[in-house]
Amino acid sequence: MSNILIVDDSMTMRQMVNFTLSSAGHTVTEAGNTDDALLNAQKQRFDLVISDVNMPGRSGIELVTELRKLADYKFVPIILLTTESQPEMKSKGRAAGATGWIVKPFDPEALLGVLRKVLPAS
Repeated sequence: MSNILIVDDSMTMRQMVNFTLSSAGHTVTEAGNTDDALLNAQKQRFDLVISDVNMPGRSGIELVTELRKLADYKFVPIILLTTESQPEMKSKGRAAGATGWIVKPFDPEALLGVLRKVLPAS
């Protein structure tokens, strides 16, 4: 299965996403903010990154921008999982290089469906 990084300042949200993904057989690493996520991404390669947009410090959109600068993450799918649903925010996410956008609260099956679309078959 896949090695996935989830980034959210809410521990509860990280735990919910982690449970959904690990129950489906994925390996999950959690980060509570953009800086921790970038440190993790430089230490190991992830097959997918799922990030919140609104976090203290740098936003998830800034994370996407920074990850896309790294050679290992130019083509890695990055999904933004957020309460934001405005078209302007989605446009900013796409412009930064986000692969997809899921609005919270999320449906676990819908999240796994998105993963099946963006990850190569294992």
